[in-house]
Amino acid sequence: MRLLALVLSLAVCLPSWAEPSKTTDEIAKFMTERGLLERIGDVGNTVEAKASELVVNAMGFLGVPYKRGGTSVETGFDCSGFVRTIYEQTAGLLLPRKAEQQAAATEKIDKSELRPGDLVFFNTMRRAFSHVGIYVGNGKFIHSPKPGAEVRVEDMGISYWARRFDGARRVQAEAPLSPPPAQ
Repeated sequence: MRLLALVLSLAVCLPSWAEPSKTTDEIAKFMTERGLLERIGDVGNTVEAKASELVVNAMGFLGVPYKRGGTSVETGFDCSGFVRTIYEQTAGLLLPRKAEQQAAATEKIDKSELRPGDLVFFNTMRRAFSHVGIYVGNGKFIHSPKPGAEVRVEDMGISYWARRFDGARRVQAEAPLSPPPAQ
């Protein structure tokens, strides 16, 4: 993304008297010589593919029962166990075990910046970040809600979730997310 911003700023800095087609050709030549077009496309495709993969993988768990402390299809999932499993299976990233730890280990983003694959947090137990789900797009998220329920998709706009929304976070692939095991 920084690369794209740099390229766009270079285009803006070109003299106003430059012919548009000549300017476009020069930018294209510059970007091609340095392999920038290919790199921009690769980065965009990788990010989109991973987010799509996360959502598709999560959808494969619809109907799995809630289980407090659960971290697998066999036992069922609690909210943070579900999120942790999806990220580990899909992206190879090991998130911390509890929802509040997942919030602390990820990058805070504004609700308006939400993209599929981001984490959404809710205050469902009179404490911050007591519930977590994965944003799937269009104001909806997938999660393992509560005892007696199953993994499902819900609308963040309904009053229950809207009143309890606690923030959004983005998982950064470069950062170690779970502390190393104790020795």
